[in-house]
Amino acid sequence: MSPKRKLKVDLVIPIYNEAGVVEKTHAHVREVVDSLPYDFKFIYVDDGSNDGTADTLRKIADADPRISVLQLSRNFGHQAALTAGMDAARGEIIITMDGDGQHPPELISQMIDLVKQGYDIVQTQRLEDDRGMSFKKWSSRLFYRLINVVSGTRILEGAADFRALSRDALDGLRSMHEYHRFLRGMISWMGYASIILPFHEPARLAGKSKYSLGKMIRLASDAIFSFSLAPLYIGLSSGLGFFILAAAQFIYVLTLWLTGNTERIVAGWSSLMAIMLIASGIIMILLGFIGVYVGYIFQEVKRRPIYLIKGDKQDGE
Repeated sequence: MSPKRKLKVDLVIPIYNEAGVVEKTHAHVREVVDSLPYDFKFIYVDDGSNDGTADTLRKIADADPRISVLQLSRNFGHQAALTAGMDAARGEIIITMDGDGQHPPELISQMIDLVKQGYDIVQTQRLEDDRGMSFKKWSSRLFYRLINVVSGTRILEGAADFRALSRDALDGLRSMHEYHRFLRGMISWMGYASIILPFHEPARLAGKSKYSLGKMIRLASDAIFSFSLAPLYIGLSSGLGFFILAAAQFIYVLTLWLTGNTERIVAGWSSLMAIMLIASGIIMILLGFIGVYVGYIFQEVKRRPIYLIKGDKQDGE
């Protein structure tokens, strides 16, 4: 009698300049998953690291045949690296997690159990207290509140890229080929059966976060302009408001002329210039919004790949 087939689970772990921590991360994750009755595969995605991370990953892969290493040709960004790993995944359940040790692998067993219960998406949520509120935490809260106001897609505040996906959910996600990717929003948009799994984020094993202010702004921009037309509606509403004010001003002046109260009409260049400058500013803002959308469309229609893999070959295959 043949042994019962084990459930295949792929762990997708993007890495960028984590040479000093990736061995510790892998040892911790491996220690946890080796105690579970599933067939695990590790898919590490080196997102164009320049600190020797690729060499460290190859050394780890030589010692563990379950490891595949994808080395991207340059730093395409965290969302693209996650996409590359998920495209390579062949398991029945796919779990994505960061390689800095802040996503506790102890939750993996619970995540798999929830998928087996029928949930297609297990989305983790970072629990944070208000002590030591940093700029990053404050700006993150502001961003999620803003995106949930302007977007028709509800995005969980504190959502992490630590999640489990069923094969159906992953196939649905892979059918979405947009270049500007905000995976938290895309996964929420799909509407598959999901459940939230809260956790307290541990400290990094070493080093510091690679999410710079510029990368956070770019991610926020991708989220807002990919999931909402609100900027255009804001510009349109502002233009309509100024049109109504201009019409009211015209009616007021016309009324004064018709009633003979011309002495109350004061020619004022300063007020005229103020109105023109404000109106021109709104027009420029609206044109800027339109320009961003046109730029996004331009990048989409070029159909460039989201990422490129060096050698286009996975180690361990």
